[in-house]
Amino acid sequence: MKFTEEHEWLLDESGVITVGITEHAAEQLGDIVFVELPDAGTEVSKDEEVVVIESVKAASDILAPIDGEIVEVNEAIVDNPAMVNDDPQGEAWFFKMKASDPSQMDDLMDEAGYKDFIG
Repeated sequence: MKFTEEHEWLLDESGVITVGITEHAAEQLGDIVFVELPDAGTEVSKDEEVVVIESVKAASDILAPIDGEIVEVNEAIVDNPAMVNDDPQGEAWFFKMKASDPSQMDDLMDEAGYKDFIG
């Protein structure tokens, strides 16, 4: 698993990268009440806003962590946004993508680096 400074996690499974937010981010946001996901097939660039998430505390944008194409979205979290609070680094992933440049993953933090970052 890799992590961004924007509190996203990425898991590369045979070239398909699953993206979600970390437990730390979910805790900071509080109770999540709304999630808007991109459409599958959407081409995204690193740092482009791709997801809108709203909690009882704030609205927030989730940025594309790398360049690529969205190949699947998690409709379950649109129907039940509270899943993000319950299992942010598991069943409540946001989208899956194919990277245009997989080497961008090399610039991201590993788990130890992320723990130091939020520590």
